[in-house]
Amino acid sequence: MRVSRTETGAPRVAHVTTVDLSLRYLLLNQLQRIRDEGYEVFGISADGPDVATVEAHGIPHFAVPMTRRFTPLADLQALLALTRIMRRERFDVVHTHTPKAGLLGQLAARLSGVPVVVNTLHGFYFHEGTKPLPRRFYIWMERIAARCSDVILSQNEEDMATAVAERIARPDLLKWLGNGIDITRFDRRRLSSERLRELRDEIELDATAPVVGFVGRLVEEKGILDLMEAAVSVIAEIPDAQFLIVGPYDEEKPDALRPDVAERYGVADRCRFLGMRDDMPELYALMDVLVLPSYREGFPRAPMEASAMGVPAVVTDIRGCRETVEHEVNGLLFPVGDADGLARALIELLRDPARRHRMGVAGRAMAEDRFDEQKVFERVLREYERLLR
Repeated sequence: MRVSRTETGAPRVAHVTTVDLSLRYLLLNQLQRIRDEGYEVFGISADGPDVATVEAHGIPHFAVPMTRRFTPLADLQALLALTRIMRRERFDVVHTHTPKAGLLGQLAARLSGVPVVVNTLHGFYFHEGTKPLPRRFYIWMERIAARCSDVILSQNEEDMATAVAERIARPDLLKWLGNGIDITRFDRRRLSSERLRELRDEIELDATAPVVGFVGRLVEEKGILDLMEAAVSVIAEIPDAQFLIVGPYDEEKPDALRPDVAERYGVADRCRFLGMRDDMPELYALMDVLVLPSYREGFPRAPMEASAMGVPAVVTDIRGCRETVEHEVNGLLFPVGDADGLARALIELLRDPARRHRMGVAGRAMAEDRFDEQKVFERVLREYERLLR
């Protein structure tokens, strides 16, 4: 749906995230698709090493110092900087992502007179286990942000029900967006067996032993401690089991963990910590099972990517995860915080190759049907077109 250009030029759209990593790894394909449909597209985030990649793909960037921590004075300064940029650049659409950028970016857009303000809801900070005081604070923050939105695009349906129940937003303000990945990139058929052998040797994996993979930030909220505890039980039953852990150390988070966490559980010799990687399809192809023991998710990418690669996923039974994994179809669900339940699920799948294969086939079919990012981009573009009219 190509937007017609007017006498004043293409509609100008700015996507706002807290960190540049989100622009590169979560949004870059979406930004390029929006640009290709006739919009002039910009990214706004804190400066960082991923800005160069974003700009190299034709997306101009404005740097605004922001962090994901609650820092009142710095947040006020970020709000003022965002407002100055938006007044100067006269965007037609401001589209925000994640709670902090959602609040600051939308407030700045309204203060700047931006005609259309869109927020993608990637998952609430609060969940069933959040203590009452922080829960009330997060709900209050989301209510303020929602007052600035022309539409809230929710990645999962359960968050929409939560938003209405907690009086964060009216039902008519919420629309389901879903989430997606590049299913042409995450396709096992495109990979070279020779390259996989080289990669396995490079990261020192035993080709004859099963591999459990984790993809995500190294923070307690992602369930890393539960994974380490479960690893002890898995290794006791399957001594040659290997754990491949991919993702960055998130120094901004108070619950950040380092790779030495495996030493505390006595499993360091069975774990490979790789940090951030750009060869994710190849790494998924080395896994027998993906695990995501997270405590909070919006609509996680790792289980979608694993499904597209034919890898079954074991994930927590929480909102978001339930939309990427159907129990006994493309993986297994287990209770959040239950390291013993996680260990049992992993042991079951590692001992049953036929079951893993069935789940892998079902996962690829599910990815093609539900997780194609182009369908998500179409929904975003339809909302832009509707709101700009």
